[in-house]
Amino acid sequence: MEVEVSLLAILLGLALAFVLARFFTRDKPTILPDGTMGWPLLGETLAFLKPHKSNSMGSFLQEHCSRYGKVFKSHLFGSPAIVSCDHELNMFILQNEEKLFSASYPTAMHGILGKFSLLLISGDLHKKLRNVAVSFIAVCKSSPGYLHCVENFAVSMMESWKECKEIAFHKEVKKLTLNLMVKNLLSIEPEEPLAVKILHDFRTYMKGFVSLPLDFPGSPYTKAVKARARLSSSVREIIKERELNKTVGLTKGDFLDMILSKRRLTEEETVSIVLDILLGGYETTATLISLIVYFLGHAPAAFQSLKKEHEAIRKGKEEGKPLNWEDYQKMEFTQNVISEAMRCGNVVKFVHRKALQDIKYNEYIIPSGWKVLPVFTGAHFDPSLHENPFDFNPWRWTEKGTSKTVMPFGGGPRLCPGAELAKVEIAFFLHHLVLSYRWKIKVDDDYPIAYPYVEFRRGLVLAIEPVEAVTGDEP
Repeated sequence: MEVEVSLLAILLGLALAFVLARFFTRDKPTILPDGTMGWPLLGETLAFLKPHKSNSMGSFLQEHCSRYGKVFKSHLFGSPAIVSCDHELNMFILQNEEKLFSASYPTAMHGILGKFSLLLISGDLHKKLRNVAVSFIAVCKSSPGYLHCVENFAVSMMESWKECKEIAFHKEVKKLTLNLMVKNLLSIEPEEPLAVKILHDFRTYMKGFVSLPLDFPGSPYTKAVKARARLSSSVREIIKERELNKTVGLTKGDFLDMILSKRRLTEEETVSIVLDILLGGYETTATLISLIVYFLGHAPAAFQSLKKEHEAIRKGKEEGKPLNWEDYQKMEFTQNVISEAMRCGNVVKFVHRKALQDIKYNEYIIPSGWKVLPVFTGAHFDPSLHENPFDFNPWRWTEKGTSKTVMPFGGGPRLCPGAELAKVEIAFFLHHLVLSYRWKIKVDDDYPIAYPYVEFRRGLVLAIEPVEAVTGDEP
């Protein structure tokens, strides 16, 4: 018995010695940022996604950054997560794509986006499909045919408003951007029934794009999945028709013909890249134009500076001459307005990434397998980067280095390939808008809401008047 007690005492002593040794000699423990994991299973996802003004941080980020700092831990989208509102960490994450981090969108989004979406794929396949998208941008961006098409669409829209006293601007401009993309990608005219069908399906698609993934009949998510299937079917039918036409020597000469002639992609990959380009050119470009119009409606000095720039460009051209690439390069203040609207409006609030290994960043460890969310809004409204960050101030972009602290199009290998194309479209549209109309936002509470995709509370309804009927300096 005494032997057993002595042996037990020895074992307990050894165990205590081992624990004490570990306590005093162990490596520094994994240091996670401060934060809270929220409710079981749900975590803090619902609070994170709570709608708020897109030109604000939102209560979730304000409270968490105030309590825990610019980088904090949470539990979001079914996974433990590191949330970053720090510009330097955001840059580090995006620039180390596929080295330290990878894209990691919720599984439910795969059903809406499709397995070949540029948002979801990685590696060589991502490079291949992204290069196809980049080639579309390169072909279009400065070509006279494309620029003329953009201007014609803008002028046509201005003409259609002549008898209107008010317009639902966000809806109107979505129609413009989708028709423009459909025309240049697929050679479909706006008045064709197929264009109307595609527009209807895209609207349904977007409503369910970031909805709760509740898969039951009639839910926005289920409707979105079905809308994408219909869009895919429409593009497949167009591809079949093109293949038949090609056998008899008929081509449209558009971007789809260019893709098919190179035969680099499977049919499924072709369908996916067409839908990705349509989505980017339709939703984000239209939303950014609407944000610019919204901010200019509250900033008469910025409106006047923009108007003067476009009056000078118009005076330097012969009557009836279309805009060209040289005119676009003169639109310097226009670029400031676009950049400031992207910073203030936050078309893209955050992106989804995952740590591929344990990663040390400053004093923190980001554990392998954890979700990582670079939140662009946090950097865009950081007072250490932008003086009076909640003010719409296009002149701040004349300061050197400003663009380095704003990431509206993401960064790294996944930098949005359509960024420059969108800027050209917006600049040409603004040229004709500010020279043709003045506008006022009909109701005070019609502001942009982050769902997290951006929508306007009442559709951005504007009271408009032709420029010749207005005097004074208001928009």
